[in-house]
Amino acid sequence: MTTPTLAMRVLRAPRASFIGRPTFTVAVLVLAAMTLGAVFAPAIAPYPPDAPDFLAVNAPPSPAHWLGTDGLGRDLLSRLLYGARTALLGPLLVVIGSTAVGMLLGLLAGWRGGWIDAALGRVFDVLFAFPSLLLAIMAVALFGKGLVAPVIAMSIAYAPFVARLTRSLVKAERTRPYVAAYRVAGFGGAFIAFRSVLPNVTPIVGAQSTLNFGYVLAELAGLSFLGLGVQPPTPDWGAMINEAQAGIVGGHFLPAIVPAVAVVIAVVAVNIIGEELSDRIGGGAPA
Repeated sequence: MTTPTLAMRVLRAPRASFIGRPTFTVAVLVLAAMTLGAVFAPAIAPYPPDAPDFLAVNAPPSPAHWLGTDGLGRDLLSRLLYGARTALLGPLLVVIGSTAVGMLLGLLAGWRGGWIDAALGRVFDVLFAFPSLLLAIMAVALFGKGLVAPVIAMSIAYAPFVARLTRSLVKAERTRPYVAAYRVAGFGGAFIAFRSVLPNVTPIVGAQSTLNFGYVLAELAGLSFLGLGVQPPTPDWGAMINEAQAGIVGGHFLPAIVPAVAVVIAVVAVNIIGEELSDRIGGGAPA
């Protein structure tokens, strides 16, 4: 079997390049700062995240505690940095899992068609009937609280969205001239699908998965707020909001506002990045 010719490479769908707008650049910088803060939290956090200081309970921002302290005197900045680990890791795992499974199923359905496409389509319709947060709560009820069960459940819930998008893109790619050129050259269907078609649809699917990251981040934070996600004493943004409820009654809003603002900023930043990628890469994706 010979390697693809230059003519075949020319016939392949071009990949878009772009220069982001200022909002996109700011969003990338914000998300990068949050990621670096989570990775290097042990080195840059001023205090251990679970170290109480009963002489500084609900203290306002000061040189000693830049963002103040919570109801146990724990430094909010330190807990925010450590909490970014679970707050960002969970959505990342969901996006990776759902994208990998969804792209494989969508490629299979779009490339093979026929009864395989019909069967997978019915499976996707059934999964669409269950909200991802409901599946996560069911998984927690069956397997216990924590991060593992919700991540697996949400990966299953989001996979059909990725699969349906991949399927529509693959069906459109099948009609392009470069696919016919590969067939004429004697390449098999599996080689064309994985070597050529899949790389061409990956940028668009990746842009959609970036948007999914923001949705999952908000949902996992909500799950932790309900006490069903990450459990104390592990810092997590959603759990921090939950723990701060008692202080709100006494007029201490900062321990709840700090992680809530962090969730909002992260979701907005991810959505800006996803929208920009969708506009620049996705263009007019087939329905």
